[in-house]
Amino acid sequence: MSDTTTKSHGSDGVENCVIIGSGPAGWSAAIYAARANLRPLLFEGAMTEENRIMGRFPMGQLAQTTEVENYAGFPSGKLKEFLDSAIDPSRQYMFPPVEEHAHAVTGPELMELMRQQATNFGTRVITDDIVSVDFSKRPFVLNSSENGSIQAHTVIIATGASANYLGLPSEEKFRNRGVSACAVCDGALPRFRNKQLVVVGGGDSAVEEASYLTKYASKVYMLLRRGEMRASKIMQERAFSNPKIELVKFSVVDEVLGDDVDPRIGVTGVRIRNVETNQTTDLEATGMFLAIGHTPNTKFLGGQVETHENGYIAWQKPYRTITSVEGVFAAGDVADDYYRQAITSAGTGCMAALDAERYLASAGIH
Repeated sequence: MSDTTTKSHGSDGVENCVIIGSGPAGWSAAIYAARANLRPLLFEGAMTEENRIMGRFPMGQLAQTTEVENYAGFPSGKLKEFLDSAIDPSRQYMFPPVEEHAHAVTGPELMELMRQQATNFGTRVITDDIVSVDFSKRPFVLNSSENGSIQAHTVIIATGASANYLGLPSEEKFRNRGVSACAVCDGALPRFRNKQLVVVGGGDSAVEEASYLTKYASKVYMLLRRGEMRASKIMQERAFSNPKIELVKFSVVDEVLGDDVDPRIGVTGVRIRNVETNQTTDLEATGMFLAIGHTPNTKFLGGQVETHENGYIAWQKPYRTITSVEGVFAAGDVADDYYRQAITSAGTGCMAALDAERYLASAGIH
């Protein structure tokens, strides 16, 4: 399914630039590529249940995020009139009710605005998944789930990374209503301020998440499956010295508790189980933050692009988005295991489009 014609716009019957992914990196790449007259074709992903569960829905992870308070240019205020003027009503099905729109632009709104901006400049969009690629030949061959094969001179991979969750039904029920995988994204929201929170994980990332949350929370429980932390010594000291952080050892989450009828309430507690005694305890909390890692969405590449040990695509030069395959570029969380923010992803999307444009110019293609 596509919004505009998908006929190739390359002079040789091959797409100049195909972008895979529709988060901040993908749309930013599309905006820059379109303004450079590359006439990009973007695969935004399919509307499947598997993609929803894995966080690979069209619009990326922000499609399942509520308020986005830290993306520059969208202060709190009356955004409804602007959104109505910029986005067709038929595309506003994921927007929140006006009375709940008080603190900032929401994830779906921000992504729809980026999408509209990209299509305004001529980006063509296909609502489908790229399921496999062949980078061994030129032009590259991209195979989609429902729209056949596409040939391309350049490819920008912006498929992001999926946060790892525990897999509990109650966890899924309260996702974005108190359950989150990003403290920097969501920690400052009103529902978490001056309240008790839970962080699941014992590595460096978990300590970073917990430490960040103490800026807003009254107390942060860190749940550790084992009797010790996996974090580095310096990060352990940071946790030990913070009076707002309490370690809960030998514990796992049994169930997320809360009100699943009133979205304004959401999570009210977490039921934990001691793995040694098998006893359960209910912790009062308005939020549970997962810090058990992310998985970059690179399976469809079939190992044809070099990655780091953790699976993230490896950039070959500092401050460049080039991959191990000439003409293939990577942007956003699929290549960033450190910042993982919407605004940094958008920046690398811009970089990837500029890199693709310069590659095509040097090759005499565009």
